Amino acid sequence: MSESTPTTTAAQDRVSFTQKFVYGLGALANNLVPASLGCMVIVLNLEFHMDPARIGLILAFSKLTDAIVDPIMGYISDHTTFSWGRRRPYIVIGAILSGIIYALMWRLPAGHSKHFYFLFFLVGTNILFICYTIFAAPFIGLGYEMTADYHERTRIQAYANFIGQVAWTAVPWFWAVMYNKSFFETPVAGARGLAIGVGISITLCGILPGLFCKEPFFQIAVKEHRKSGTNENLMAGVLHHIRSFFRGFWITLKNSRFNKLAIATFFIFNGFMIIAGLGNYTIIYYLFHGDKNAATSGKYIGLFGSLSSLCTFGAIFLVAWMASKIGKKKAFLISTSLAIFGYAIKFPFYNPHLPWLILLAAPLTAFGLGGLFTTVAAMIADVCDLDELENGERREATFGAIYWFMVKLGTAVALALSGYVLNWTGFHEELGGAQSSQTLLLLRLFEVGIPVVTYLAAIFVMLPYDLTQEKAREIRQELEKRRGAASA
Repeated sequence: MSESTPTTTAAQDRVSFTQKFVYGLGALANNLVPASLGCMVIVLNLEFHMDPARIGLILAFSKLTDAIVDPIMGYISDHTTFSWGRRRPYIVIGAILSGIIYALMWRLPAGHSKHFYFLFFLVGTNILFICYTIFAAPFIGLGYEMTADYHERTRIQAYANFIGQVAWTAVPWFWAVMYNKSFFETPVAGARGLAIGVGISITLCGILPGLFCKEPFFQIAVKEHRKSGTNENLMAGVLHHIRSFFRGFWITLKNSRFNKLAIATFFIFNGFMIIAGLGNYTIIYYLFHGDKNAATSGKYIGLFGSLSSLCTFGAIFLVAWMASKIGKKKAFLISTSLAIFGYAIKFPFYNPHLPWLILLAAPLTAFGLGGLFTTVAAMIADVCDLDELENGERREATFGAIYWFMVKLGTAVALALSGYVLNWTGFHEELGGAQSSQTLLLLRLFEVGIPVVTYLAAIFVMLPYDLTQEKAREIRQELEKRRGAASA
C-alpha cells in the first residue's frame, strides 16, 4: 500500500461529529489566549508608551515559563490515573483558571510609571501561562489519542484547526473595537472590556472537551503503568517520577521523526511570530502615514487579519483533503510552498495608493499555519504509536508538551526579537507619520523576508521524513497484537 492509497476508516476508529466539534471548541479556547494577547499588547506601546523591546521581553519570559511547565504538565497528565481520566480533570481546571487570570491581568490601574506596568504585566502573563499550560498540555494529548486511524487523526486536527481559527478571525478587529470611541472612552478601557469577554470565552469553550470528550487509550495507559509499576500516587515515589520524567524527555528528544516535526514547526511558527506584529505597523505607518483611526488603518488591519483567517479555513480543508490523497508529508510541503509565494508577493502589494492590494496576499499566506498544524499534529499522533511500540507507554501529552516546549523556547526568542526587530527598523512612536523612508522600507523587508527564509528551512528539514501511511498501519497492527497477547 503506497502513501497515496486511501483507506476506509473502520467504524470503531471513527470519531463522531459531536466529539470533533467539542474538541474544536477546546482548540478555540487554546488559540484565544495567544491570539488575543498578541493583538492587545499593542496598547502597552501606543497608550502606555512602553518600549517595544520591553513588551517583547514580557511575552518572551511568559512564553519561556510556558515552555518549562509544558513537559512537566505533560508528564503529570500521562501518569494520572483518576477515574475521570488522565486529561479531562486538568482541562476543566486549567480552562477556568486561564479565563479568570486573562480578565484580571488587563485591569491595569491608572497613574503609574512605565516600570510599574512592565512588572504588573510581566507577573500577570507568567501566571496566565502557568494556568494555560494546565489546560493546554492535556488538551493536546487528548487530540492525539481520540482515534488510532491514520486518516481520522488528520480529520480531528482539521476540525480543531478549523474551529480554532475563529479566534484568529476575530482578534484583528480588536484594534477597531478598542479604538472606537462609540464603544469605549479610551483604548485602555476597551482592552479591559475585551479581556472580560475573552476570559469568559476561554473558560466556556475550554471546559467542554474535559466534560464531553472520550479518552480511548486511558485503560491501555493504566494497564501499562501497572505493568511498569508506575501506578503509585503522584506525590509518592518522587525520585522514581523524577527519573521517569527525564528518561521520557530524553527518549522523546532522540526520536528523529519527532525532531523533524518539531524543528519544522519551530521554523514556520516562529518565523510567523517574529513578524506577526509588524504588519499592523506597516499598515498604519506606510499605507496610512501614521493614522491610527479605526475607520482607516483599523479597518485594513481588521480586513487583512480576518481575510487571512477566513482563507485559513479553506486552507485547512484543502490540506486535509490533500493529505488523504497524497499523504501528510506532501500536503505539508505543498501548503508551505504556497505560503512562501504569498509572503513574497506582499512586498510589491504594499501600495499606499491601492491599499486593498495587500488583501490579495492573504489567501496564500494562510496556507502556512493552516497546513502546518493540520498535518504535523496528525503526524505526531503516528509518532506516539511508534513510541509505544518501542518503549511500552502511551505518552501523548508528553510528546505534545515536549513538541511545544521546543517550539515555545524558540517562540520566547522570537517574541523577544520582535520588539528589537521593530527597533532595528528605526521606528519611533513619537514621530507618528513622520517615520523615515528607511524605516518604512525595513518594516516591509523584515515582514516579508523573515518568513520566506524560515519556511524554506522547514521544507528542507521535512524532506527526509519517512513515517508513511503504510508504516503507520504496520505499527498499529503490531501494537494490537501485543495488547491482545497481554490481555490474554
